[in-house]
Amino acid sequence: MSATDLSLRSAVNELYCDHHGWLNGWLRKRLGNAFDAADLTQDTFVRVLKARSALEIREPRPYLSRIAKGLLIDLLRRRSLEQAYLDALANLPEAHHPSLEEQAIVLQALVEIDRLLQGLGPKVKQVFILSQFDGLTYPQIAEHLGISLRSVNNYMAKAMEHCCLMQIKMQLA
Repeated sequence: MSATDLSLRSAVNELYCDHHGWLNGWLRKRLGNAFDAADLTQDTFVRVLKARSALEIREPRPYLSRIAKGLLIDLLRRRSLEQAYLDALANLPEAHHPSLEEQAIVLQALVEIDRLLQGLGPKVKQVFILSQFDGLTYPQIAEHLGISLRSVNNYMAKAMEHCCLMQIKMQLA
C-alpha cells in the first residue's frame, strides 16, 4: 500500500471517528428515523471514500452535510416517485397489477429517468416527456403546448444533450 493510500485511509478514519456521531444526529433530526439516518450517514462516508477527497477537506461538517443533503434529497425524491407509482397501481384493477419483480424494475427505471431529467427546466422536461413517453410528434407537442416547432426542436436538443451528459456523469461516479 502506498504512502498516499495510507494517508487517505488515516484521513477517512479520522473523519469518520470525529464526525460520524454528529452527522448521524443531524440526519436523524431531519428524517425522524434512526434507520434511514444510519443508512445516509454510511452512504455519505462511502461518497467520501469514492471521491478520495478526505485529505483535502478543510471544513468537515459543511462538506459532510452538503453530501448528506444531496443524498437526503435523492431519498425523498425516490420515495415520492415510489408513492406516486404505488398510487397509480392502486387505481388499476388487481388483475392488471404487475408482479412484484416487474414493479421493482419499473420503479428502478422511473428513478433512473428522474435522475437523468434532474436539472432540466420544466418546459424542456415536459417536451421531452411528451416526446419520449407519450409518443407525440414534434408538431403535436408544439400544438399541445402552444409553442413553436422551433422551440420544441430546441428543447429536445437541450434535453438530449442533458441526458447524454448525465449518463456520462453517472458512469463516472
